[in-house]
Amino acid sequence: MNANPQPRLRQVSMAILLAALSTPALAEEELLPEYTFMDAIKTGKNMTSFRLRYEYVQQDGLQPNNLSNAANSLNPTRAEDIKDANALTLRSLIGWQTAPFHNWSIAAQLINVSKLDDDFNDGTNGFRTNGASNQNNRIAYAKVVDPDHTDINQLYVDWTGIKNTRVRAGRQQVNLDNVRFIGDIAFRQVMQVFDGVSVFNKTIPDTELFVAHFEKVNQIFTTERNGNLEIINARYRLSPTEFLVGYGYLSAFDNLGMGNAWFGTGAANLAADQSNKTFGIRLDGTHPFTPNYRAHYTAEYAKQSDYKGGDDRIDAHYYKLGGGFGIDNFNVRIDQELLSSNKNQFAFQTPFGTNHLFQGWVDKFLVTPRAGIKDSFVTATYRYGDVVFFADYHVLASDEDFYTVNGGASRTGNRYGTEWNAAMTWNVDKNWMTKLEYGKFSEDDHFAAAANTTSNAAGTRGRIRDTEKLWLTAMYTF
Repeated sequence: MNANPQPRLRQVSMAILLAALSTPALAEEELLPEYTFMDAIKTGKNMTSFRLRYEYVQQDGLQPNNLSNAANSLNPTRAEDIKDANALTLRSLIGWQTAPFHNWSIAAQLINVSKLDDDFNDGTNGFRTNGASNQNNRIAYAKVVDPDHTDINQLYVDWTGIKNTRVRAGRQQVNLDNVRFIGDIAFRQVMQVFDGVSVFNKTIPDTELFVAHFEKVNQIFTTERNGNLEIINARYRLSPTEFLVGYGYLSAFDNLGMGNAWFGTGAANLAADQSNKTFGIRLDGTHPFTPNYRAHYTAEYAKQSDYKGGDDRIDAHYYKLGGGFGIDNFNVRIDQELLSSNKNQFAFQTPFGTNHLFQGWVDKFLVTPRAGIKDSFVTATYRYGDVVFFADYHVLASDEDFYTVNGGASRTGNRYGTEWNAAMTWNVDKNWMTKLEYGKFSEDDHFAAAANTTSNAAGTRGRIRDTEKLWLTAMYTF
């Protein structure tokens, strides 16, 4: 007599049922497509934006009058008032970065800057990019440094094969801290980018380390400069909004196109080696006391000296001290920034920084005058919904007294002037941004490049003239 077959039948039925249920899962797993490089491209990051800007500049004073009328009809042989600038330009950035594929990703970005209205002097003149450079056929106009330009803006490869580390090789944007020393000058239509290798590491808890070696800088004048720039920047997070930073920037660029402005007039100064090293420390942050009340503070010091054959006059220091408070959507602070002078021979320089953001937006001090700068200023911001209001006021003095126009060898001064700026930014949505900005610089003592400068001499071009600027910007970012 056979045993009851039902238990065994139930076992076989259960096995068949489990097999049937598991088969689709196994088949689905086997048919799952492999993640390919094309998938990495499709799931990458857009690096595309379009920025339309109108800039108006009204500047007192006379245009340079030492160019022959034969050069261009806009180069009169007699001195005339500088014409107001009206610049309408469009910057197109078109690019894409792939998602990581076997720890590698590639980024490429093209740039085109087009002049839609070119009643302005874009500041270029061949390979001359010092403070006296001019676009010869627009010398009658005030400057707006937004030349026509088409090029590769960024092209780099990222490798992330080591945990908490990114290695980037190629042409790249770099913005460190408050971009005082290293920045992409993104306010201008042509950006500053660097060619070389950088490493970003977050292995140490609460610490970010950035080191880089760059061999070329592409300036906003569209000029490429060759040399060596070594960067080390270590940032320790004291809290989510407070940081302690130590940095070193070693520049072996003997010519950044700024020799005349750094060291004074004369052929010898134009050829002076600009290589320098800068070491500093920065404490900066916002400390919240309640969800609605907070304190802001900054304390920073840096020393700059000659490096690898740099001119021995390069010897100056820098500090920034300030603080303030915030209540709800309102913030206010008072600061003082000093870029010191070495006995009127050289002043502390930041040639790789986004200098437009400092000493006012009118850009009278993109290069520090040899007498140095002491900038005391107050800043206020207020956010209302998607609109941000900004205003600041600067009192700009020198570190060392400077010669003044019509003052002879003995007349000196120490007040460059004052500047105030105001802006309203409207973030329309995640893609659209519009901005209205205004700045006005008013001169005090009439700065002269040398003693015995008269108001009709070529040296008056050293004066820091009264200037007003207005910007209207619309930007779409993908």
